[in-house]
Amino acid sequence: QVQLVESGGGLVQAGGSLRLSCAISGRGFGYYSMGWFRQAPGKEREFVAAIGWNGVSTYYTDSVKGRFTISRDNAKNTVVLQMNSLKPEDTAVYYCAASPRSWLPAVQNEYNYWGQGTQVTVSS
Repeated sequence: QVQLVESGGGLVQAGGSLRLSCAISGRGFGYYSMGWFRQAPGKEREFVAAIGWNGVSTYYTDSVKGRFTISRDNAKNTVVLQMNSLKPEDTAVYYCAASPRSWLPAVQNEYNYWGQGTQVTVSS
């Protein structure tokens, strides 16, 4: 069983930065692809970024490319989403998720484990 706990959300002004962390407990973390998703009020949950098991391969949705960076530390069982140049449209609950797939899935049903989410609010 894998458990995920996100932290680092908060309120920030447009143009600012936040660093989200996901702490993972359970066996086999090093073999999972990890992803971040987000859900804004009244909208469906959407893919943000993913990273492969070795931390080399990454994939981003177009709207965050060049602003967000996903990374992982398998020794510390953590995944980080560094978010820079934040915009009001980035406001959402952000979720960390783990997938047993070897590629970098961008769809929710490829992920088996989810965190409880952390709120990110960007003011204009």
